[in-house]
Amino acid sequence: MRLGEIVTAAVLAALSIYMMWKSTDLNIGYVAGKGPGGGAWPFWLSAIMLVCTIVIAFNWARRTSPPSRSTEPVLDADGRRMLLQVGGGIFVFVALINVISIYGAMALFLFYYLWFLGRHALWLALTISIATPIAFFFFFEALMRITLPKGMSFTDPVFNVLYDIIY
Repeated sequence: MRLGEIVTAAVLAALSIYMMWKSTDLNIGYVAGKGPGGGAWPFWLSAIMLVCTIVIAFNWARRTSPPSRSTEPVLDADGRRMLLQVGGGIFVFVALINVISIYGAMALFLFYYLWFLGRHALWLALTISIATPIAFFFFFEALMRITLPKGMSFTDPVFNVLYDIIY
């Protein structure tokens, strides 16, 4: 656990620094009359994450956190199994985005996570798996006017119905 904590903190610190560097391609300050620049949110959120990783490393060096004092392995057999189940689900989710749309992939992933992994009631898994992508659709497409990936053309009839509701 001790090694896992510092390695994770180091990886997150490196990602934070990279994201801060990349967000400086856009303005990270305040633009008069317009608000925050395009890189402001990514830069400052990454800076906060970097500060958090420094605190984790500091606590690790002082051995004040439970993982920093632990001699147990980072992942036992159950942890590896869960990592594969969740990681595999996320991999399939990303692979399905261009096939069945981000909303369809989200519905399948939520159902898999709630029903198969979470062992929740079927009615709850179905309700959340259907309602959440629809809510996201209306939030992004209608309110924010941001188009997310729709997948292949066979998903068009579903989106046509939802667009009819918006317009």
